[in-house]
Amino acid sequence: MKPTLLALVSTITALLLAHTAAAQEEFPPPSGKGRVVVVAAGASGKPAYREVSRRIAALGYDAVLFESNGWANTQGKGLRDAIAAALRMPHALPGKVGLVGFSLGGGYVLGYGTAWSDEVAVVAAWYPATTGFTDPAAWAAKVRVPTVMFAGENDTYNRCCLIDKARAIGKAAQAAGAPFELTTYPNAPHGFVLGGESYKPQPYADAFARTQAALRKALD
Repeated sequence: MKPTLLALVSTITALLLAHTAAAQEEFPPPSGKGRVVVVAAGASGKPAYREVSRRIAALGYDAVLFESNGWANTQGKGLRDAIAAALRMPHALPGKVGLVGFSLGGGYVLGYGTAWSDEVAVVAAWYPATTGFTDPAAWAAKVRVPTVMFAGENDTYNRCCLIDKARAIGKAAQAAGAPFELTTYPNAPHGFVLGGESYKPQPYADAFARTQAALRKALD
């Protein structure tokens, strides 16, 4: 191989590795290693979800934050690949993972992760994108993973996450006997998480406490 070609290959490899690293951020637990929690960011990207990822890590988990914008039209493969990548992180312990998703990322963990009981222990979906849930009953029939979902009753963001659809999803899950719990917050808009565009202390604190309880029950 000529030196110039070798240099080109090395440069391309470095760029690919840098892109892969940029797509995820690991927040290790204080103990050094912990069970994995995949955090799926909303369409606005990772920055708004770094603080909540740090707080999940502080609970003793290896929180790995991913962009979810590239998962469209992958039929769940983007999320599956993220789970596999998270389990390869330096501070990850083996076993089933927890999924915590927000907005767009919340839609993916709710739509796909809830059926993957072979690799997912628990799902927490915060104000998830639900426009793709055209048949809540069909979705509910496939739910096998304990799931908590949080929705703001004043969420009108791009009409992606309306409260009526959230309630329809909750009703379908109840009818199917799925391990699912919906919590709604009066006067809460989209993005009420700490670091989000519409942070609201009360709903955030309650949703985080419920997420913590769900993670503890499933992963500890």
